Amino acid sequence: MCAACGVAGHVPAADLPAPPPVTAALPASGGPPRRFAALRNADCRPYLIGTGLAMMADNVEHVITYWVLWQRFHSEALVGFQVISHWVPFLLFAVWFGGLADRYDCRRVIQAGQVLFMLVSATWGVLFLTGTLQVWYACVLLVLHGIAGALWGPAEQLMLHDFVGPAELPSAVRLNATVKSLGILFGPVVGSALLLGLGPTWGIFANVAIYLPLTLFLFRTRFTGHLRDGVVSRARMGVGEAVRTLRGIGADSALVSMIVLAGLGSFFVGASLQSAMPQFAADLGTGSGGSAYGVLLFATGAGGVLGGFVLEATGWVKPMVSAAVVATAAYGLAILGFAVTHSYPLAVILLVVGGVANLASMSISQTVVQLRAPADQRGRVIGVYTMSASGLRAGSGVTVGLFGVLVGIHASLALSATALCVGTVVAAVYAARGARRRLAAHAT
Repeated sequence: MCAACGVAGHVPAADLPAPPPVTAALPASGGPPRRFAALRNADCRPYLIGTGLAMMADNVEHVITYWVLWQRFHSEALVGFQVISHWVPFLLFAVWFGGLADRYDCRRVIQAGQVLFMLVSATWGVLFLTGTLQVWYACVLLVLHGIAGALWGPAEQLMLHDFVGPAELPSAVRLNATVKSLGILFGPVVGSALLLGLGPTWGIFANVAIYLPLTLFLFRTRFTGHLRDGVVSRARMGVGEAVRTLRGIGADSALVSMIVLAGLGSFFVGASLQSAMPQFAADLGTGSGGSAYGVLLFATGAGGVLGGFVLEATGWVKPMVSAAVVATAAYGLAILGFAVTHSYPLAVILLVVGGVANLASMSISQTVVQLRAPADQRGRVIGVYTMSASGLRAGSGVTVGLFGVLVGIHASLALSATALCVGTVVAAVYAARGARRRLAAHAT
């Protein structure tokens, strides 16, 4: 058992045999990047499939458990806690979990997260079966589910880098985001089918099996998240190390701007768009409120999937700071247009455009962060990025949700999207000034 994380079979990477030198035995990373390079990679392809299934299982669990919790307790406070418990663990623990990914075998870190997901699903099933579900049980399980997601994040990104190397990393990050979007898109469909076909109890038990492919694949692959670089951090994660990581990032304006851009989108729009969609559907729908709601939700998810495949097939967008800025601004403008339009067809189009732009923004910024992070600190730097990109989603419940109670949901979303656009301009100026300073320093 690993003393650092208490997971049986989890061996510190520092205690593993020294990795072989990076030779032709590893996937080639030289030459121009190929289209769909990560899917052509025999090691990365099953990993991406497993990731998509795990993300689908995550969303299946939401569909089943949220329905049961509402039917059982009818608590608006519990609905709010569902959002908070999912994202706050990213805010609190992402940097520390990034440190775990730096120090230990990322396969085992991810498996620990997946096992926690499965245990949570199985526990829901036992509580449903025995009729012993209580609010405080639900709160504990919701928090554990959020922790499992936060533990998964940084190690997942290190594995992508290890599979494909720097040259094909943009493809891996983009396709990873795309398969996750597919999981988010089909999760409600599969969850509803399990709920209707098997009922909540056996549906949630069946969901455990959807997590298994990724967990089992990680026993087969030789990549550890550190094999390619051959670098494993020996720094012990604590408050002091986390502060040093943040200070180190502050010296790189490009890194800071990418982390800020991700945080702006999460804080000002984030998870609130989906939770506010029923009201937008009621205001914009021309027929059945349910069908209007379904189309709007599908448009949001479909935009991310479409964007991933189009960007990967064309290679139009490069992993550059300027591209991330443009994509984030486009996302903000699309959401602003959606908030103020009274046309249902235009609203659907704007959501698709916003989904494309958001996927481009997040995949580009994440790639830039990975490429610029020092090899021995990559997990911690990704943890900071994850803290911003995912943890700050909890704040969107205030900027859009609670503020919407005061000024109306359309106005609050419009103002939040405007703030996102303004913040994007500020981040772009900051990054440009930093680039000029670096050029001036090199010239002297």
